[in-house]
Amino acid sequence: MERMIWALFDAVLAVAVLTAVVYLIFFIRQNSGLRHVARMLMMVSGVLQLLYIFTRFFRLGATPLTNPHEAVVFFACAATWAYLTFRWRYKVKNFGAFVSILVALLLALAASFSTAFSPSPAILKSLWLPVHAGLSLTAYSFFSLAFCGGLMYLLQERELKSKHFGYFFSRLPSLDALDQLNSHCLAIGFIFLTMGIVSGSLWLWQVYGLYWRWDEKEVASAVIWLVYLAQLHQRFTIGWRGKRAALMAVIGFVVIVLTLMLVLTPRGGAGLRGN
Repeated sequence: MERMIWALFDAVLAVAVLTAVVYLIFFIRQNSGLRHVARMLMMVSGVLQLLYIFTRFFRLGATPLTNPHEAVVFFACAATWAYLTFRWRYKVKNFGAFVSILVALLLALAASFSTAFSPSPAILKSLWLPVHAGLSLTAYSFFSLAFCGGLMYLLQERELKSKHFGYFFSRLPSLDALDQLNSHCLAIGFIFLTMGIVSGSLWLWQVYGLYWRWDEKEVASAVIWLVYLAQLHQRFTIGWRGKRAALMAVIGFVVIVLTLMLVLTPRGGAGLRGN
């Protein structure tokens, strides 16, 4: 069964890479037929990622969020479905090309970690694990969408500022559309992140009788929360829009990546607890 599960992950990675390649070719050639194929591949990629997570769940008998490989796969899956649900409501030109590349990179990172199964410590068999880690990684997925939108904004803004309407101008959405994308993803992600931190504190109380222990993972969670709180404050109170907001979205995601690498260095078998 384990070989079948590993083969399934190979298929997940292959389809994600193929999706990114097709989206990239569409971005270059702007062929409507390729766009339809790329969208279908993105849907297939999302379904395969879910299937892979479920197969690991049935094999482990517990939520597969206990090691670096599983955490990054869930992150990629959450980003994929965040994009698919976002696209169902909002149309942002060529957004899928940037998201598909990010998803493929995340799954390639997951492939660099061990896919082996190992017994879960008792602390990670709590029902709080899927709630806490799921909420936190879903928040990160929306912040990853804001990151992609921020990159697109900076590219488009550079084209407009130079008054040389080159390669990206006709292929990227308007600055206003990208700014709205940033705002929506930031707000949704912050709500999920706050709920993730609260659920983590309740989990700590259940296990240790404390709501906060000030270990490195909890501090990392607080840092990420404060970074995005600052973004929300600057945007909705001071009125930061446009390039500043796009830069903050990119910087915020860089902070997530750096702190996630800390979380993906498990100590005592509980690498995800606290973030």
